[in-house]
Amino acid sequence: MKTSSSRKLLGWVGLYGLWIVMTLITIIPIYWMIVVSARSRVELFDAPTLLIKSFYAPNYVKPLTDPVFQRYLINSLIIATSNALLVTFLALLATYSLSRWRLQGSENIFFWTITQRMAPPAAFVLPIFLIYTRVFKIGDWTMFDTQIGLILLYCVFNLPFAVWLMKGIMDGIPVELDEAAFVDGATRATVLMRIIVPLVAPGLAITFILSWIFAWNEYLFAANLTSVNARTITTGLAAFVSVTGTNWGEMAAVATVAILPALVFLVFVQRYIVTGLTFGAVKE
Repeated sequence: MKTSSSRKLLGWVGLYGLWIVMTLITIIPIYWMIVVSARSRVELFDAPTLLIKSFYAPNYVKPLTDPVFQRYLINSLIIATSNALLVTFLALLATYSLSRWRLQGSENIFFWTITQRMAPPAAFVLPIFLIYTRVFKIGDWTMFDTQIGLILLYCVFNLPFAVWLMKGIMDGIPVELDEAAFVDGATRATVLMRIIVPLVAPGLAITFILSWIFAWNEYLFAANLTSVNARTITTGLAAFVSVTGTNWGEMAAVATVAILPALVFLVFVQRYIVTGLTFGAVKE
């Protein structure tokens, strides 16, 4: 009995030790970024230390007061929120139809959809750039450097993941609920909005959250398919790298400000994350 208890105790100690190490690996880079953002250029090249001895406020003046970076931040909020709403809505419709209508080859359609997420995004930069600048062109207007261009583009990569996430949840809802509602005279839209949506609400929440974070953090397409009007906060970080050097303090300050909306957003919706990820995972 003592040996079994000792092994169990060692197992718990090892598990918690592993979680502590993983937490430190995740937190230390973020903490170091905050430390750098609080130092002046002179202090950055002193002996390195993890302690914040003073706070150099001028680093935060640009991301908080500069109209250019304020516009970048607003663009990111509009693009990420609009994309998350659109992806969640389309994923709901797609998974409901795949789960209920049982179309011929629906499993192949689902597999083909998820393969869109397997290709490296860099492979699409040049084709999409040509499409946005030459194909989707009306007079002098193009999809290049527009918010709607990034919103629709992010759907191409976020929607397959959202469909994959929602399909298991949707399959866990009995079809008999739909049939009972149809007997009572409900329409397909009524069933979807009044029966299906309340049941899959945790799944919709986690789909929205992850889609929002993916769109908020995206850099590659935002850097190559925007120039002035639709630049996002992540692309603003590149402005601090020049031929004369890198302004590490202001760059770290902008990065710190950039993660705050996502952090605040996660604090308020974190209770939906585990619920949404595990919803429908166990069937009786």
